[in-house]
Amino acid sequence: MTALNLQFTDEEMADLRAAAEREGKSLKAVAHHAVVTAVSSRKHLVEQAAARIALISGELNERLAK
Repeated sequence: MTALNLQFTDEEMADLRAAAEREGKSLKAVAHHAVVTAVSSRKHLVEQAAARIALISGELNERLAK
């Protein structure tokens, strides 16, 4: 498994520690979940945007294909 070394400000680290303590999880687990969730959310947004563009431009694409 690959690893990633991240740097945080003191304030960010304090927030991360507090979140981990509240959730009863390790710092690593909380950070991993946050990154994976952010990436997944952005991927989903891109997929939604692509579907919307395809729907909106469908008629134009049909005309251009002729």
